[in-house]
Amino acid sequence: MRSALLGIVDAHVHFWDPSVLRYPWLEGLPSLDRPFLPAAYTSATSGIPIESMMLVEANCLPHQTLGEADFFEEAAGLDSRVAGIVAFASLTTPAELDVTLDALAARPLVKGIRHNIQGEAAGFCTRPSFVDGVRKVGARGLTFDLCATHDRLRDVVELVRLCPDTRFVLDHCGKPAIRDRRLDPWRTDIADLAECANVWCKLSGLVTEASPTEWREADLVPYASHVVERFGTERVMYGSDWPVLTLTADYAAWFRFTEWLTNGWSDAEQRAFYRGNALRAYGA
Repeated sequence: MRSALLGIVDAHVHFWDPSVLRYPWLEGLPSLDRPFLPAAYTSATSGIPIESMMLVEANCLPHQTLGEADFFEEAAGLDSRVAGIVAFASLTTPAELDVTLDALAARPLVKGIRHNIQGEAAGFCTRPSFVDGVRKVGARGLTFDLCATHDRLRDVVELVRLCPDTRFVLDHCGKPAIRDRRLDPWRTDIADLAECANVWCKLSGLVTEASPTEWREADLVPYASHVVERFGTERVMYGSDWPVLTLTADYAAWFRFTEWLTNGWSDAEQRAFYRGNALRAYGA
């Protein structure tokens, strides 16, 4: 495949070490509740030309925000392919937010911020304090990652429309209901998000929304194809969601799927998907 000739930017990678920081969500997932560090990523991606990666916050305890940024910077010292960090900042603690954002923005590797919308009640991300926080992220030239499940995408659309001066990246295609083979209303919400020129979308995380033991590539196609159709090849980017993807697949299986999906694309479209779009969205 032509993509094998490219220097690939993996726009969604997690490193963590439960002996250094605490990640409560890992405690019920024994296969993930252990260190995942640069050497393991290098092993998982053997034979795949990863040129650089974006490290994304991994839901450690909120007060460990700057500690996680330190942890990522240490990882960058071990692996020069780390091109940027999407750090956590609590948008629900406005009294501390300016100080936190200023501290994070002062770190050259920090390119974006994420505060998960996934798992929160309806209306969570459209509260005035949250909206104001996202605007503050944009005012500092940082990108905001949108991590939300399909049932919260209407709120996400509203949030994006309220923050026209912030760059957004939608993680994992908005986590569609692939196990249930449901396309709507996710399909409509994706179309509405794609109409906002300040939103990019990561083609990532789809395998973990599929059946963990019975998924096939054909299950992913309607969702991946819709995202590409709506966002266009200039606003979709490659991401692995490693190591979370190991719950249902290995790295090579996901990469092969994206190679198949993009096989008919032009060289320029492949370069944009596997490299250029992520660098442009994150200013990396």
